[in-house]
Amino acid sequence: MAKIGDIDVGEFPLLLAPMEDVSDPPFRALCKEQGADVVYTEFISSEGLIRDAAKSTMKLDIYEKERPVGIQIFGANLDSMLQSVEIVEKSGPDIIDINFGCPVKKVVSKGAGAGILKDIDLMVSLTEAMVKHTSLPVTVKTRLGWDNDSIKIVEVAERLQDVGCKAISIHGRTRKQMYKGEADWAPIAEVKNNPRMHIPVFGNGDVNTPERAVEMRDKFGLDGAMIGRASIGYPWFFREVKHFMETGEHLPAPTMKERLDAARRHLQMSIDWKGEKLGVFETRRHYTNYFKGIPHFKEYRMKMVTSDDAADVFAAFDEVERDFSDYQFA
Repeated sequence: MAKIGDIDVGEFPLLLAPMEDVSDPPFRALCKEQGADVVYTEFISSEGLIRDAAKSTMKLDIYEKERPVGIQIFGANLDSMLQSVEIVEKSGPDIIDINFGCPVKKVVSKGAGAGILKDIDLMVSLTEAMVKHTSLPVTVKTRLGWDNDSIKIVEVAERLQDVGCKAISIHGRTRKQMYKGEADWAPIAEVKNNPRMHIPVFGNGDVNTPERAVEMRDKFGLDGAMIGRASIGYPWFFREVKHFMETGEHLPAPTMKERLDAARRHLQMSIDWKGEKLGVFETRRHYTNYFKGIPHFKEYRMKMVTSDDAADVFAAFDEVERDFSDYQFA
């Protein structure tokens, strides 16, 4: 049984990765319903929080039905990070997660996200200060290293554990790789197999089939899988992985009705949470996967991803229901 601090998260928990403009409350709710054991917010700028920036503070919204939920923050300035911890605590999360892995240039250029992999001492001291500043369990999400010549993830993980980090999620790529090439889980297994490690070690990167999740558990011996891109527009991935782990068999693909119901709910929840304009815009990236594989679908998809009017998107869903209600997904 994996535990993050005192929180039981299951024998091989599936964690919804923090993803910018993706892992918001509407999507987290859908993933939780489909079996995600732990969910994380989008990453939140510590500087944005202490400036009370609307986009940052809005991301603090969490709901009882999604627990256990972690709020993820990023930054490289100690004072800002400690102030942001105090702000985050008021939202009542179960976990505070530090982003030491985002490879995006605008984050890295400020020494935050994966940028801090160039300064491991700062990474450790910042984590230690945050652990001491809160009673909540602090976890870390990071990458293997800055580049192939600077991978010291076994040492890094051990040092983070020693200053009080309660779990670590490791993406099997370096910052230099961004999202290219294949994720390498072998170094993550080295972290897990370090006899000095006793906190959960979760793997991330390319968990895109149930078989891959089983491989992460059985071949690499990790404590859980953090799932990102495979879940976008496909919250059923969590239930499919769990079913396969228990039975060795694949669940049937979700039906057209299930997909339409989820797409409609997703859009409505997004509108309710962030308003029509942003709600319509930020759900667009999910529609390709909601309806992936349907032949001659471009016309319908274009209506979904180009309209700024929610009524038009809902009308497009109705057209799909009318024209493809009998479609069988492979």
